[in-house]
Amino acid sequence: MEETISLRELYQTLRKRLWLITTLAVLATAIAGVISYFVLTPVYQSSTQILVNQKMSEQAAVNQSDIRTNLDLINTYNVIIKSPVILDIVKEELDLDRSVGALMGQITVGSEQQSQVVRLTVQDTDPEMAVKIANTTADVFKREIGTIMKLKVENVSILSEAELSASLSPVKPDPILNMAIAFVVGLMAGVGLAFLLEYLDNTVKNEQDVEKLLELPVLGSIAQMEVESEQDSNSAAKTGSRKVRSETFGS
Repeated sequence: MEETISLRELYQTLRKRLWLITTLAVLATAIAGVISYFVLTPVYQSSTQILVNQKMSEQAAVNQSDIRTNLDLINTYNVIIKSPVILDIVKEELDLDRSVGALMGQITVGSEQQSQVVRLTVQDTDPEMAVKIANTTADVFKREIGTIMKLKVENVSILSEAELSASLSPVKPDPILNMAIAFVVGLMAGVGLAFLLEYLDNTVKNEQDVEKLLELPVLGSIAQMEVESEQDSNSAAKTGSRKVRSETFGS
């Protein structure tokens, strides 16, 4: 026999376990807030822009092949900026106590909307260090790219340097976002746990449960009656007897 669950049963299950669902959602949100505000270290971000353009020839006009060459150079430069040959020099100049691999993980390089401008972004727990790494990497790249390419490169210039702002705020963690995600996850976990507990609960509570378990119709049921104990009956009888005697002597 195929078992079906009605919307009313779902609602009753959620209502019965509402305390559990609410507790898990609030607990998950609180834990996420504590971790975001007091455990995780804030990370700051700083960026600089580098312009890559082809050296102007004697011809005044720039054709499409020149632009395409510049875009191809950008893809090459993006790889070179994060290469050990550049980052080793950056690490030495800033006297960093981290590996080149760790430094590489802090740097993100990408072109601005398929243009000839490259954005170099650095994330660090120290905002001042993030600015220093971004500017030093850009300077080292501009200075060393000619040696690396073994050509006279004059088509790299720094458009904007990274600056340390007093109003600089961390880019992560985002406590509000983390708490919202934790609330949703806790809510889903509470709902899932509520249905799991209801599924594992095989106790018989009413006539419907008997029909489901035995697959037989219920012919009748016995109502629950309140039965007074012998002690309560004797106590009530003694109280009534005293009352009768009082009325008799009073008359």
